[in-house]
Amino acid sequence: MPPRVIAGAGLILLLCDHASNDPQGVALGIDPALFAKHIAYDIGTAALTEALAARLGSPALLAQVSRLVIDLNRQVDHPGLIPLASDGHAIPGNGGADRWSRIAAFHAPYHAAIAAQIACQRPRLIAAIHSFTPALETGGAPRPWPIGILYNRDARAARAAIALLQAQGHLVGDNEPYSGRLLNATLNRHGEGQGIASLSIELRNSEIGTDEGVSAWADRLAPVLRAVLQAVAPDAVGAL
Repeated sequence: MPPRVIAGAGLILLLCDHASNDPQGVALGIDPALFAKHIAYDIGTAALTEALAARLGSPALLAQVSRLVIDLNRQVDHPGLIPLASDGHAIPGNGGADRWSRIAAFHAPYHAAIAAQIACQRPRLIAAIHSFTPALETGGAPRPWPIGILYNRDARAARAAIALLQAQGHLVGDNEPYSGRLLNATLNRHGEGQGIASLSIELRNSEIGTDEGVSAWADRLAPVLRAVLQAVAPDAVGAL
């Protein structure tokens, strides 16, 4: 299934791998209440991506399938691509899943659409929008950061974004609450793999669980992304 596309122009491309909690008809055998939890999708990110696209005039691609069916931000050979459990919740319907059928139905069309968008748009900056929980249900340390910036080897965009957000007075997770060196499949493929500066923006989901929170963070992040674009692509000044 290809992503939902928000049309736009300019040199920034927005991606939202975990925008949807829709199982798209796949029987997962779980309590329907679990689809409202973070295990099914990144809470608040679809609305935030839409708001950023509107403020920047940038295109955005938003996934339309729950990550409980298949995690689009994983390599096809990753053991967590089709999860058997998530944050302590068993996903029995995935036990006998046909891996390659799910890849063909959901993963491949999503990434093909991103590749096509990049070939057409030729962005100079890709920003992936994600969210995280204040703490895992299965335990672990509380996550104090309202926002984190994730990256792998290419840290150009991330370093600029971290500095800008810290200058605004935010406590910023530097490759926290988890590392982009481990979980960065979409940007590894479409950003670093293409030589395009990229970063993953992680918001604590308690920050963007309301319309007011989404609007506030969109207002903060839109100028940050413009400034990051200018930092990584000085010739792009005036493109936005």
